[in-house]
Amino acid sequence: METAAPDHDYCVTPATAVMANEMANENEALHRKVRYLQHQLEVLQLRTRFGIQRFAGSDEHIRFYTRFASYKHFQAFWKLVEPAVNTKMVRITNAKAASASSSEFSQPTTKLQPIDELLLFLMHLSVGLPLMDLAERFDIHRTTASRIIATWTHFLYNLLGSQRLWIPRETVRAQLPPEFSAFPDTQVVLDCTEIFCQTPSSLLLQSEVFSTYKSHATFKAMIGMAPITFVSGLYAESMSDREIFKLSGIANLITPDMAIMVDKGFLVDNLAPCKVYRPAFLSRNTQMSREDVMQTQSIARLRVHVERCIRRVKENKLFDREIPLSVCGSIEELFNVACFLVNYQYGPLVKAWATRQ
Repeated sequence: METAAPDHDYCVTPATAVMANEMANENEALHRKVRYLQHQLEVLQLRTRFGIQRFAGSDEHIRFYTRFASYKHFQAFWKLVEPAVNTKMVRITNAKAASASSSEFSQPTTKLQPIDELLLFLMHLSVGLPLMDLAERFDIHRTTASRIIATWTHFLYNLLGSQRLWIPRETVRAQLPPEFSAFPDTQVVLDCTEIFCQTPSSLLLQSEVFSTYKSHATFKAMIGMAPITFVSGLYAESMSDREIFKLSGIANLITPDMAIMVDKGFLVDNLAPCKVYRPAFLSRNTQMSREDVMQTQSIARLRVHVERCIRRVKENKLFDREIPLSVCGSIEELFNVACFLVNYQYGPLVKAWATRQ
């Protein structure tokens, strides 16, 4: 009868057991090192890849590149627009035909995440970075960068523009700062602004867009603040403020129980179906009562707020240079988007207003 072999491994010696234990420890150490190196590689890739996560810990960089007050503000805006990205965004395949027929649009994707595409667009608008620079930073082709900008311009113009900018009279009066207590029916403060454009070769067009005041070819738009609650289209510089007011359609939004506040050269009294607050023309020969002088000074001080609001729009570095005539077809959308974004990027114009109910 055969007997079973004893359950012993006579080949294992104390020396081999120690060696096996050392190998197990070394193997575990190697696994830890691999995990550490993988983490370091991920960190390095995150640092070298230009995207929003790179600036998650730096509100200073967010303000510089996007004009949003902080990373938290940027993320809050992204949550507002993200649902529409996959359902309403129409990607433009030909950046030079942003306003062309729908047959020239399709739904391709890029290797960038949508949130990083938004960052690219804001960097172009806020910092004025050219296409070649953006393409290098995001590791994409220059043409792709151009199409992303055209796509997001069109998308944000339609998305943000579809939200009602014009604020109801009751809401305006309920939120009117105490500084406007002498003018409680003020609905909106209006002013016009210009952006530089490339000088056209046509002498006729030159005469239309050339600004003697700016000594440059410019486009002009009218902006209403309460905050930004109205933006007109872009017009040639030769168009007067009065004519822009007439063509913009804002008169259709104003009712007799409202009032508008304008600059002293904004002569629209017979066009506006409401009261017009405007600083009076003062000269040595002007005879005004003390009350009229004080009211004129008060209106002038309050009207400055619309200039501060417009300055926020003009701080976008893209508008520091001439707008090429080749993109004039989309510059109106881009300028409107810059105006819309001001309502999301910043806090109140006056710090004291931020703490008031």
